[in-house]
Amino acid sequence: MFSHVYFGTNDIEKSKAFYDAALTPLGYSKAQPYPAGIMYVKPEGGSTVIIAPPADGKAATYGNGHTLGFIAADYAAVDAFHADGVAAGGADEGEPGFRPNSPGNMYGAYLRDPYGNKICAYAPNVGPKE
Repeated sequence: MFSHVYFGTNDIEKSKAFYDAALTPLGYSKAQPYPAGIMYVKPEGGSTVIIAPPADGKAATYGNGHTLGFIAADYAAVDAFHADGVAAGGADEGEPGFRPNSPGNMYGAYLRDPYGNKICAYAPNVGPKE
């Protein structure tokens, strides 16, 4: 579990459209105000996702090898995360499916946000997808 993650952006509105679409199926709130940006929280508490310009005033870029994984309630939430994220301007980085290299062959999907940050969602493996 993490307390928060901060993704840099050069365009709040473009990032807002993407993260509103991708994180809603995972149980996060729609965008809420945050100094110089926006944030997403889970209503029951827990981790916060912050989207804002970098604090150093330089352009936002992504880190190679960095991936942030979100917990999804079920396979349908992973599917919605991926489809809604792509529809909102994200790029497919791995379609929904079982990942043999993950612990327990979990079901997950990967996206790149509008600035190249890599995120994924995984659901507990509860058997074959229907």
